[in-house]
Amino acid sequence: MPTVKLTQTYINSLPIPPAPYWILDAALPALRLYIGKKEKTYFLKYKNAKGKSDLYKIGNERLFTPIQAREAARTLLAQMAVSGTDIKRERRPKENMPTLKNLYDLYQNAGGKKYILDNVRLAFGAWSDINAMEMTPLKIETWRQGEIKTGRLRNASINRRSAALKTLLNWAVAHELLPANPLALLKKLPEVDSDIKIRYLSTDERARLFAAIDAREARLRAERRRTLDGGHRQYLPPLEELPFADYFKPLVILALNTGIRRNALFSLQWEDVDLDHATVHLAAASAKNKKDAYLPLNSAAEEALRLWRSQAPANNPLVFPSPLTGGKMNSCKKVWHSVLKSANIANFRWHDMRHDFASRLVMAGVDLNTVRELMTHSDISMTLRYAHLAPEKKKEAVEKLSEPPG
Repeated sequence: MPTVKLTQTYINSLPIPPAPYWILDAALPALRLYIGKKEKTYFLKYKNAKGKSDLYKIGNERLFTPIQAREAARTLLAQMAVSGTDIKRERRPKENMPTLKNLYDLYQNAGGKKYILDNVRLAFGAWSDINAMEMTPLKIETWRQGEIKTGRLRNASINRRSAALKTLLNWAVAHELLPANPLALLKKLPEVDSDIKIRYLSTDERARLFAAIDAREARLRAERRRTLDGGHRQYLPPLEELPFADYFKPLVILALNTGIRRNALFSLQWEDVDLDHATVHLAAASAKNKKDAYLPLNSAAEEALRLWRSQAPANNPLVFPSPLTGGKMNSCKKVWHSVLKSANIANFRWHDMRHDFASRLVMAGVDLNTVRELMTHSDISMTLRYAHLAPEKKKEAVEKLSEPPG
């Protein structure tokens, strides 16, 4: 059995063998690598409760670097030394373990965070009947690679959902529902593919966007006029009498002039809007950072809301209820993409209206801390991504050094 200080370069160079064999780690003799015909796996060799040599599987080498495998091995050895128990005997029988759905329901009933619940449900809902201890790094890594191949999610989104699952499992450990978190050693994916791209509208794009929105308004008004002239749906009011053809234009005006996130906009209620003082209250329940916030309305946003209030559905607490159900809107993706296509605007997501709001503030000379407050960022580092849009401020700052003393 060869003894080599295991490095990733050395492991990657090992060919598929005709017969399996073992390699001992020179840096930590208790750690060894099994080279099989299909995979390479880290194991820990230790003395069990009966004083006999035993092996404990740490995991596939694709999930652990040699450094991480050594850390895991040392942690396991230390735990056994302190507790005086056998790591294998400490594992509870799988049949006594709760399923992922069991944990999800218990966490939800205990008032767990909606953000965690939503991410676990979205990513791992199909695995709800799986034993929680079977949520191994290899299983999650297989899921991650599948998402990467399909391109449905960026690495940052994959990391968020994996982290939500780890949080749920940590909660289960803290409440003695699981003996350990099987994903404790799972590492985050690099997020180089998820770098935030600051996309905002040029002056020409902004003009084209509102031209397309106004064209849509004119089309909806014409369609309503033809419907009424044909003697159909006489209970519907003529749209010429209303400030807006429907919810879409005031919704976009508010998004571009407040930077409010989509979910918060869809959750906004009239009781949260103070037109007399031109402010909007963002309730903690619909806020990403789970904190209340009060945002000022500029004249464009205030006028749009005031006009929309005059025609909004009566007796509905939501500012922008779904035109189909009257409840909370889930999306207006179809209309949004149609308008962007008409305006010939590419690579501009709904969320980019939030970037547009922040970018215009910075380019107008607003200081970053004020921008942070208006964006409801919990950390100034999130706002610093817009700093490059105000180079004149840096120039202005260093220029002060060239002023004559006195």
